[in-house]
Amino acid sequence: MNWSRNRIKRSQENYPGNWIPKAASYIMILDTLATADHYANLHPSFARAFAYLRQANWTQLLSAVQASEHPSTRHSIDGDRMYVSIDCLEGRGREGARLEAHRRYIDIQFTIDGDEEIGWKSLADCALTSIAYDQAKDVMFFRDRPDSWLSLPAGRFAIFFPDDAHAPLAGRGTLKKAIVKIAVL
Repeated sequence: MNWSRNRIKRSQENYPGNWIPKAASYIMILDTLATADHYANLHPSFARAFAYLRQANWTQLLSAVQASEHPSTRHSIDGDRMYVSIDCLEGRGREGARLEAHRRYIDIQFTIDGDEEIGWKSLADCALTSIAYDQAKDVMFFRDRPDSWLSLPAGRFAIFFPDDAHAPLAGRGTLKKAIVKIAVL
């Protein structure tokens, strides 16, 4: 548990005033909901986010996406402090996935159905910005390629902190996902 306390301490030092990552200040997490409680102490909202993912009525939420004009719907969990985006999109494959990063939110990306794959690269190692940071959308994009690829079949999640650039939708076929956005402290 020592690493968790150090991580929280670094979080308090780095956010929100200085978003620029320090090498190895955070690590991306890949796991299943069965053991998600191990990470609840990393952020005050993580326990509530994992509870939401465990209790969600996926049939109802996915039906709302399919009835919508858009392939994604947003649902508030705690106002702008925490919300979930339910997506039903076609995977782009590794070649079509773009690295992105966020400053104000942590992503918990959970695969509901399909075989998602997400690329990862430390934000500190990204050098080729393709789209500058958009404060309103809280996203920036990079031309860099991921250093590694994560397999996220149905039932798995990955947590991406602001110093984790990630390339979602690298899987193939229809991907049904929940992305919980949690405001950085």
